[in-house]
Amino acid sequence: MSRNRQTYMVGSVSALGGFLFGYDTGVMSSILEMDYWKDYFHKPSSTGVGVIVAMLTAGCFVGSLFAGWLADRLSRKRTIMLACVVFSLGAAIQCGSRNRAMLIAGRFVAGLGVGVLSMAVPVFMSEIAPPSIRGRLVSLQQWAITWGLLVAFWIDYGTHFIKSDASWRIPMGIQIVPALILFVSMFFMPYTPRWLVDNGREDEALKVLARLRSNGDITDTGVVAELEDIKHAVQVDRETAVRSYTELIKFPIRRRVVLGVLIQILQQLTGINTTLYFAPTIFKQSGLTGDNASLLAQGLNGVINCLATVPAILWIDKWGRRKTLMFGSLACGISYFIQAVATGATQNKTYDDNGDLNLNMPTGVSYLVIVFIYIFVASFAMSWGPIGWIYPSEIFPTRIRSKANSVTTASNWLFNFVIGLVSPILIKRITWGLDLIFALIMFASVAIVFLFFPETKNRTLEEMEFIFGGSPWAHKDKKRIAEHDATTNHYVDDKDA
Repeated sequence: MSRNRQTYMVGSVSALGGFLFGYDTGVMSSILEMDYWKDYFHKPSSTGVGVIVAMLTAGCFVGSLFAGWLADRLSRKRTIMLACVVFSLGAAIQCGSRNRAMLIAGRFVAGLGVGVLSMAVPVFMSEIAPPSIRGRLVSLQQWAITWGLLVAFWIDYGTHFIKSDASWRIPMGIQIVPALILFVSMFFMPYTPRWLVDNGREDEALKVLARLRSNGDITDTGVVAELEDIKHAVQVDRETAVRSYTELIKFPIRRRVVLGVLIQILQQLTGINTTLYFAPTIFKQSGLTGDNASLLAQGLNGVINCLATVPAILWIDKWGRRKTLMFGSLACGISYFIQAVATGATQNKTYDDNGDLNLNMPTGVSYLVIVFIYIFVASFAMSWGPIGWIYPSEIFPTRIRSKANSVTTASNWLFNFVIGLVSPILIKRITWGLDLIFALIMFASVAIVFLFFPETKNRTLEEMEFIFGGSPWAHKDKKRIAEHDATTNHYVDDKDA
C-alpha cells in the first residue's frame, strides 16, 4: 500500500469525475417524483420524462466521441479539467431552468461534460496504475458513481420537504460544487507517463513515475524498467499508428474494439439505469405508498449500491475479470427472473386519478420483489459496474487508447440513452415483461463472457498485445497463455497492492 500511496491519491481525486455522473443520475431519479417539479413542468407524460432523462445520456454520447481526440491533443489531465467546466455550465442551466426546453438543454450540456469524463478518467487511471492495482484503481470511478448516487438520493430526500421550487433547484445546483473541486484539484495532478512519452517528454515521464512508484526516486530500478517498457511500447505503436477511427475496425485491433464495445453495451443491458433512474416509480408500483416511503427505499438502494462496490475495489485484481462478470450475470439474471415471475403471477393493474400505474400485488410479494431489486443492485455493483469501465481502459495500446475508448464509451452512452428513453414507457406498459427481457440478456451474457473475453488481471498494458494475439475463442486460448506465463515467469506480487 505504501509504495502506491501517491497512485491511490491521484486516482481518488480523478474519480470525482464518476461522482458527477452518479450525482446527476441520482438527483434526477428522485426529482421526478417531487410534486413541485411535476407542477412546474406541467406533469410530463412517460414519454416526456423519458426525453428529459435521456437527454443527459445523449450529451454523454456526443461528448464521449470527442473525448478521444481531446485526450490525445490536450492530455488526459486537461481534458478532465475542460469537462468540469462544461458540466458546471450544464448544471447551472438545469438549476435555473424556466421551462422544459431549458431543462433539456441543461441536461444535454451537462451530458457533454460527463461523456468526456467517463472516457478520460478511466484512461487516466489505467495509465498511472501498476498492473497489481489497476483494476482496483479504475474501480474507484464506479465507487465514486455510487457515492454520487447515494449523496444525491439523500439530498433529494431532505429537500423534498421544502414547499417551493427550491426543493428541486437546490439539489440540481449543488452538483456544481464537486465539479469545481475536481477542476481545482487537477491542477496538482500529474500528466500520465504514457501520454508524456508519446509526446516526447520522457524526462517528465520519469519524474511522474518516480512520484507514483518510489516517492520521487528517479534511480529506482522498477521505475527505470517501467519507463523503458513504456518507451518500447510507444515506439511499436508509432510504427503501426492509428491515423483515423476507421482503422479501429481493421485487424488486429478490431477484436479488442468489438469486445470493448460489447462489454459497455452489456453493462447497460443489465438494466441498472432503469432501476436507478426509475426506482421510486418501481417501488410505488410494487406497493410502497407515499413519496416518503419510495424515496427512503431509493435511499437504501443507494446505500446497497455503494457498499456492494467495496468488495470489487478490494479484490477485483484477485478475482479476475471473467469469473466476476459471469457471477454477476448469473446473479442479476436470477434476480430479474424471480421479480418477473412474482410480479406476473400476482399483479392486478389499476390506474389512479393521475394516470399512475399500481400493480396491487400481495404485501409479501411486494416485499419479495423489492428485496430482489436490492440483490440485483448488489450483484451489479460487484461485477458489471466496475469491470464495464476497467476492461476497455486496459486492453488498447497507447497510441489508440483514447480513440478506442471514445468509441467504446460512446456505445455505452448510446444504449444508456435508448434505455432511458424507453424504460418509463415499458415500465408502464409491460411491467414484468421488462424484467424477463433483462433476465434473458443476463443469462446470455454468461456464455458471451465465457466464450470471448480473455482474462486481463495483473497484466501490464504493454502485455495486452500477446493476450489478444491468439484465438478469438477465449476459453480455447488459456493453454497458450499459460505456456507463455511459464516461460516468462509471469508473476505479480499481491503485496504491491
